[in-house]
Amino acid sequence: MRLGDLRRWGVLQRGLLKVCAGFGWRLEAWAVFSNHYHFVAESPGTAENLSAMLAHLHEKTAKWINRQDKTPERKVWHNCWETLLDLPRGYFARLAYTHQNPVRHGLVTNAKDYPWCSASWFEAETPAAMVKTIYRFKSEQIADDYEVELE
Repeated sequence: MRLGDLRRWGVLQRGLLKVCAGFGWRLEAWAVFSNHYHFVAESPGTAENLSAMLAHLHEKTAKWINRQDKTPERKVWHNCWETLLDLPRGYFARLAYTHQNPVRHGLVTNAKDYPWCSASWFEAETPAAMVKTIYRFKSEQIADDYEVELE
């Protein structure tokens, strides 16, 4: 793993946290990788500003990444989709999936050991019984076709 990768993931995570807060979204789970990210957040009443928020996040992070790589104007973020989580089962499954995504990609054996995701924060701030309950929700059906590795 290169030092630049560690710095990049830290910048992307801070960008996600800052932009979501700036647009009034309350993050509940996130995981940032070299080529994609996931997050679960509560909207500020409605989700009307989601597109603007993601456009802002992608613009800022893509410009930063391209400056680092000396590749101006390269498209960094290619696919984006959102899901309205209006049922408890889907919501809890997405929380589990997002927190456990670093394990799914084989980057760590315990999600709380991956510094660019919310698992350690979630496990420290949430009652143990609730963590255990949420982590039991099945999330294998949630799509994520990205290959990720620590270089």
